[in-house]
Amino acid sequence: MKLALLSDIHGNHFALQAVLDSIKQNEVENLIVTGDFVGYYFWPREVLELFQPWNVIAIRGNHEEMFFKAVDDAEFLDSVNAKYGEGLQVALETLTDEQKDWLTGLPESLVIDLAAKKILLCHGSPWNPDEYIYPDAQDEVFDRCADTGYDWIIMGHTHYPMVRQTRNTTIINPGSVGQPRNRQPGAHWALLDTKSHEVNLFCEKYDLTPVIQACRKRHPDLPYLANVLERT
Repeated sequence: MKLALLSDIHGNHFALQAVLDSIKQNEVENLIVTGDFVGYYFWPREVLELFQPWNVIAIRGNHEEMFFKAVDDAEFLDSVNAKYGEGLQVALETLTDEQKDWLTGLPESLVIDLAAKKILLCHGSPWNPDEYIYPDAQDEVFDRCADTGYDWIIMGHTHYPMVRQTRNTTIINPGSVGQPRNRQPGAHWALLDTKSHEVNLFCEKYDLTPVIQACRKRHPDLPYLANVLERT
């Protein structure tokens, strides 16, 4: 089975559309998303609408957790807006009740049994959804991942693509669809063939202009939102 792996879309439906177009060309029907549908950018409703026709298996990320907290905490929302931009506020204002319920129902992590193999979906690490595991993490961190006994661990959070084999466990981070931080502009995703165990990383090019223009118009005080998308 071929599985498209996505993470950290962050309200960037321009990037997501480029990824979904490529997934169609690769004739993949099953999508796995390891969280952060919302936050940073300003089109969360369009993101969730793009996923509607697909078979999606998903978990929540830390920005979903912030979204849930912001629903009833205006002071917290103000602090998020100041640090990350108005992406969560736009989500609160524009998502339908059905879309909000869908996000609320996402699990923190998930185990998939597939042909006598086990896949763990987590946003950060297998033991902490808000922990960052970067490609240059210490060997001890990857050993701890392998100690869980899963055949594949699919994670996100860092916005850095990674494939790491440790003993019998393959640890995969597809990178970020909506906001890469590895200085390779584009929309990142990965393709896992569970039969051959082959993993391929992709970076799709798309027109960054509307995202960058929206960031600079809304948040001239937060240049990072635009700059991170185009830096090399």
